[in-house]
Parts: sequence; structure tokens; C-alpha cells
Amino acid sequence: MSSHTQLSEFMLLGIPQTEGLKTLLSAIFSFTYLFTLLGNLLILTAIVPSSTLHTPMYFFLGLLSIFDMLFPSVTCPKMLLYLSGQSKAISYKGCALQLFFYHFLGSAEGCLYSVMAYDRFVAICHPLRYLLIMRPGPCVGLVMAAWTVGCLHATILTSFTFQLPYCGPNRVDYFFCDIPAVLPLACTDSSLAQRVGSTNVSFLVLMFRFSVCVSYTRTGIAILRIRSAEGRQKPFSTCSAHLTAILCAYGPAVIVYLQPTPNPLLGATVQILNNIVSPMLNSLIYSLRNREVKSSLKRVFHNVVLTALE
Repeated sequence: MSSHTQLSEFMLLGIPQTEGLKTLLSAIFSFTYLFTLLGNLLILTAIVPSSTLHTPMYFFLGLLSIFDMLFPSVTCPKMLLYLSGQSKAISYKGCALQLFFYHFLGSAEGCLYSVMAYDRFVAICHPLRYLLIMRPGPCVGLVMAAWTVGCLHATILTSFTFQLPYCGPNRVDYFFCDIPAVLPLACTDSSLAQRVGSTNVSFLVLMFRFSVCVSYTRTGIAILRIRSAEGRQKPFSTCSAHLTAILCAYGPAVIVYLQPTPNPLLGATVQILNNIVSPMLNSLIYSLRNREVKSSLKRVFHNVVLTALE
């Protein structure tokens, strides 16, 4: 790859059509990023010390919080640096790593959403066999499968993108290194890499959505069979929160990678929602609508205050 590449760095031009808004955008994204990190860290703080939350559902929720801290960290710190007036340059290897980890974490998180949907399906449709089916071994195996799918997906996309020669220009008309922004800079025909990228992303999104739809269709039928309104309330609340998070995650991927004619401003807006806003919303969705998490946080803060006063 290096023998065909003359460029040593790329220039990230930032969010299209936002000239003169650097200070405002920097303040907004800084607040959102810090809020995302804090919110997901609080979820982990609630889950880890509480033995009552050491169940498969909260195991997956804790992993989702880790993903939601790592995923925006792939793009947001560099974006905040050049919005604050520092260099927009990113090295060739840095660009490749940014693309790899963006797709690795994004696809692994998509797999995790499917695993969480399956977990709710088993808990609601097979409650007596739940602890037998969702034992620690199978849970860890499902998580390892998610990491493996993400790694393979990201490796394929990164390999096809950066095996092409990049001789110049080096101006990436976007706020991070992603396939639709990098491929037009290749010195040779990039149609194969574009087709591989679109096919790969489309296949994963369709598979994730199909698995989630199957799980929640059967889960919804089971919930409707519950006679009491009180009995339906808790599973419905849990599932609706999860579905809201899934819509926030899958919607941007479909719009960005499957649009026939890329629109830079639309793509950037949707990617910002996916990269920064969606991880922040997940922390709100799973904390404000979950009584167990809120109760655990209250106990943690109470113990911290008591310890400080002693």
C-alpha cells in the first residue's frame, strides 16, 4: 500500500457550508461530547457496583455504554481541535485508523443491538428458561461474535479504500475520514471500492434490522398476550427504549451510505447525529427510563456523600 501512495497526510476541511460558525460549533460539540462521556460513565457507575444489576441485560447495557464512549471519540476530538483553530491535517495512517475504528465500533455496536433484542425476546417469551439460555458463556460468545463481525467489516472496507493510490489532491471535504469523502481522492478508478463499501454496509444494516424485527415482533406478540396493564408496562418500557436507540443508530447509516447522489451537507448532518447525538441520547434513554439504574445511581451517590462526610 505504501509503495503506491505519495500522500503523507490529508486535510480535513470540516463540516460543509459552516464557514464562520467554528466557535459556536466548537462549544456545542464540546458540551455534547462531554455530556455523552459523563452520561455513559454514570451508567457504568450504576451497573458495576450493584450486584442486583449483574444480569445479561445490564451486561449488554454496560457494553453499549462503553461503545457509546468510544464511538464518538474516534471523530470528535480531532474535529474539536481544528474547530478551535489548530491544524486540520491528519496523517495517512491516522486517516486509515480513523476509518477502521469508525466502522469497527459502528458495526460491532449494531451487532450488540441485535444481541440486546434477542436478550429481551428470551426474557419475555421464555422467562423460565432465561437464565439457562443466557448463561455467562453464551453471553460472552455473543459479544465476541459482535467484535469479530465489526473487525471483519472494518478490515474489508479499510483494505479496499487504502489499497488505492492517493497522489493528490489531499483535501477531504468532510469532518473525518470516511469512505464517501476519501475515495474521490484516489488516483485510479474507485468504483470497485465504492461497490464493496455500499454492499457491505447494506448487507450488515439489513441483517441487523431483520434480526431486530424478528425478535421484537415475537416479543411484541408476547407482551400483548399479557392480560394486566401493569404486567405489560415494564417489558413495553424496556423494549420501547431499546427500539428508540436502534432507530437513532440505523437511520443515519441508511441515509449516508445508500443515497444515490451524495449530499455533503446532508451527509455531515446525519453523521453528526449518528456520531455525537445518538450516543448522548442512549445515555438519557437508558438512565431516565430505567428505574433500576436510577435507584443504583442514588445508592452510589448516597454512599459517596456518606463516605465524604465521615
